Amino acid sequence: MSQSAILQQQHNEESETITAKRFKRWMTALVISMIAGGGAILYRAIEGLAVTNLSAFVPWGAWVAFYIFFVGLSAGAFLLSTLIFVFGMEQYERVGRFALFTALICMVVALTFILLDLGRMDRSFNAMTFWNVMSILSWEVRFYLIYMVLLATELWFAMRIDLVKLAKEKLGFKSKLANVIRLGSDDTSDLSAKKDHRWMKILGIIGIPIAIIGVHGGTGTLFAAVAAQPYWNTPLFPIIFVVSALVSGTALLIAMYVIQRKVRGKTVDLTMIKGLATLMIFFLVIDLTLEFYEFLVAGLSLKPEKMAVLDVMFTGPMSWSFWGVQLFLGAVVPIYLVFSKRTNQSVKALTVAAILVVIGIIGVRFNIVVPTQIVQSMKGLPQGFYFPNWVEWLSSIGVVAMGLFLYSLGAKFLPLETEEGDVNSHE
Repeated sequence: MSQSAILQQQHNEESETITAKRFKRWMTALVISMIAGGGAILYRAIEGLAVTNLSAFVPWGAWVAFYIFFVGLSAGAFLLSTLIFVFGMEQYERVGRFALFTALICMVVALTFILLDLGRMDRSFNAMTFWNVMSILSWEVRFYLIYMVLLATELWFAMRIDLVKLAKEKLGFKSKLANVIRLGSDDTSDLSAKKDHRWMKILGIIGIPIAIIGVHGGTGTLFAAVAAQPYWNTPLFPIIFVVSALVSGTALLIAMYVIQRKVRGKTVDLTMIKGLATLMIFFLVIDLTLEFYEFLVAGLSLKPEKMAVLDVMFTGPMSWSFWGVQLFLGAVVPIYLVFSKRTNQSVKALTVAAILVVIGIIGVRFNIVVPTQIVQSMKGLPQGFYFPNWVEWLSSIGVVAMGLFLYSLGAKFLPLETEEGDVNSHE
């Protein structure tokens, strides 16, 4: 073995050791966060919603905001995967499997958040047991379950050949896990690969209307159908939910892809990141345009209840969230970073832009949920105020940590990396 080969082998071993130590510290931090959050969740389960800052005036708070945020991340990530597996945009293929896995994990996190918000968590399955065909929520629950099964199935087809190859290695936990997940499949021929891709395309096509109409569009419909809240009660809401899902889903995938590659000491595909960042800003501009018309129409209506919501959002207690988080951090700075010649060639700058967009969409979700409840449209009711307390924040940290824990395990033990293009070879 040559001297250069020996040095390269030593470098690889050192990199693997460093990566393993980082992973161990990361997982330890997540476990600690889950334990702390679990304590807050147990306290809430025993004492009920009285230990939160939720009230009769503001019954939907941080947990609902995070719920619609993560549903949006899931739908956006899945719809991005359809660009790859359905429409053949192979330039984004390296994040294809990550998109499907992210979509699945985000749905688990979203449903956990809404579980926390239920007054009686033990009755959560009643939505499945009792079906009111006129209830949007009843339909939503069923769409969520179908959607998650579809995600898991499409992800399996995307990984199947690599699972078979891993299982044949018969070394370590990763190989043993692959042997279980492959479900007895052992065909790695080109013909089987083409069949896998065909099934992924079929499932992706089926999933598009489910994700748009049933999952995140349906989540927007939950708000739009609340006639007692005039600001929500608009047909534009479901459309805004879907577009913002594309924004946040694309941004999350950029951030997760780059962070994973950097932590593992691997190179980042700058061309792909630039393409995804441009796509993210394209979706963001559409989202901002829809929001502009939403505010414009609400303002031009001159209806007191809608004007009061805009007043709270623009100049009241929530104004810092709207101007600072939603617009400046979540839109102005990312647009500059992606299009400025000084920053658009930097992986770090584009990653920061993606992270800021994700933070901005969190601000959007809070601005959707909270201000309209602070302003009471019914005469005679006092104006309330809401800000999450420690129980809500700590439990939320625990739930997010759970999602990151599951994602980290999947990224380590599942064949989610795609180094070579497979889309073209399957056509």
